[in-house]
Order: sequence, then C-alpha cells, then structure tokens
Amino acid sequence: MYKQYKNTITGQTVTQAIIRTTDGSCIPFDPANTDYQTFKKEVLAGAELQDADGNVMTDAAEYVRTLP
Repeated sequence: MYKQYKNTITGQTVTQAIIRTTDGSCIPFDPANTDYQTFKKEVLAGAELQDADGNVMTDAAEYVRTLP
C-alpha cells in the first residue's frame, strides 16, 4: 500500500514523492528509481493508494498515469 503525504510546515500534499506504508520508505518520482517503477506497476495492478488524509483514492490508476 502507498500513501501521499503532506509537508508538515505548509500542509500541502507533496507532489514529488510517495510513501510506501509497509516500511515507511519515501519513494521519489524518478523514472530511474526501481521502487518508483514498482509503485506505478502495483497501483496500476490494483494496489491501494491513499491520499494525504488517509482516504483510499478511487482514481489511483488515473493519477499514476499522469506521473512521469
């Protein structure tokens, strides 16, 4: 499972990385990063993605398709 997260200072959703909830790893949106490629494949295959407030994103696959 994956989750977006908020900047603790601004309260804005971080748009250049995602959190893998199983181990708390921060995965940058870098096409050369293998964890990032795995994240995209898993979400497109149906893995859960939560928004920064913890709500399951029903449009997760659509969101992932917009990423680099």
